[in-house]
Amino acid sequence: MEKFAAVYVNRKGELAAKTGHPWVYGAEVTKVEGDYRTGDLVHVYSAKKRYLGTGFANDISKIRVRLLSHNANDRFDEAFWQRRVQYAVSYRQTVMGDDLRCCRLIFGDADEMPGLTVDLYGDVLVCQTLCYGMEQRKDIIFRALVRSLAAMGIVVRGIFERNDVKVRELDGLVQTKGWYTADFLPTPGSTLTEITENGITYTVDVENGQKTGFFLDQKYNRRAVAGLAAGKHVLDCFTHTGAFALNAAKGGAAAVTAIDVSAEAVAMAEENSRRNGLASVVTVQQANVFELLTQLAAAKCNKYDFIILDPPAFTKSGKTVGRAVRGYKEINMKAMRVLPRGGYLATCSCSHFMTNELFCRMLREAAKDAGVQLRQIEERQQAPDHPILWNVPETNYLKFYLFQVI
Repeated sequence: MEKFAAVYVNRKGELAAKTGHPWVYGAEVTKVEGDYRTGDLVHVYSAKKRYLGTGFANDISKIRVRLLSHNANDRFDEAFWQRRVQYAVSYRQTVMGDDLRCCRLIFGDADEMPGLTVDLYGDVLVCQTLCYGMEQRKDIIFRALVRSLAAMGIVVRGIFERNDVKVRELDGLVQTKGWYTADFLPTPGSTLTEITENGITYTVDVENGQKTGFFLDQKYNRRAVAGLAAGKHVLDCFTHTGAFALNAAKGGAAAVTAIDVSAEAVAMAEENSRRNGLASVVTVQQANVFELLTQLAAAKCNKYDFIILDPPAFTKSGKTVGRAVRGYKEINMKAMRVLPRGGYLATCSCSHFMTNELFCRMLREAAKDAGVQLRQIEERQQAPDHPILWNVPETNYLKFYLFQVI
């Protein structure tokens, strides 16, 4: 075992570590032996000195230690990180197949690389580092990623860092974004790259797009929507890049109306519909979804027989869950009122704090208030490049349901 400082935890911290959860909170720490600096590796022990794991220490964050190994024999050298990267990439190669060129390669704790997100968009990697310890080791990881992808025939032309998120400050990191520079990589001029997903082509702006540039987690949910869309008149709410709308149109929808409150999103969705030859089917409008659904419900509109609700996360904290539930219920209830009997509803939530139990309870109440019944077609989650660890609930965040309203 390598020699690091020792962090002792109480019974609660011990039980969490034993079940595989990678976070040790400051309130669970009872004693520290030895010195360390933020980002250093430390060993974690129970009160009875049983080894529980090794991880990155950080006295700034509420998460005092982010565990990344439970193997006392691990050596945390360059070869260790190369194995972690190769394991993550090999998993995507298996589960994503031909979709590897636009997928999430590293999903933080789900890949035992805490606080690190890496997405591949064609020939560009977009990375977000939210953990101090991972920030210190990113050079090794980025080099390993480029090497692993090159062995598969994917030549990376650049790595763009999207570290422009406030949550970095909770770990003692500053916000920044820009091209990563290294001797093994060129620095591209353009931050635009092209991807093809479900047969639809998009231009992704890795510098200015939301999150890392595109929402990859809904890839197969969009395909499921396309499978129901033939002949339908579709209303796609919170369209963003127009991805659900375009999949519905490609699936044979008679007409699609895509709505977003953002002028930039509307322009982007319009451009994507044009470049894919779907502008004759897809109409994009700038509008507030809450207000639009209210107007449609009041007017007893029966124009749409398929409504898609893909809102942004209404809550990013346990403290605001109640308000989020009300927001989700409002849009779902009104959508159910707008749909005719026999119409179809796709609805989802991307907030971890809006648990599946809460989401389903909200849907039942919305259906009751709308005076309808829900016939479930399918329950789905995020794509498998965003793997869910059953012992880490935080990795299970996307709820997606397809219903017929009767």
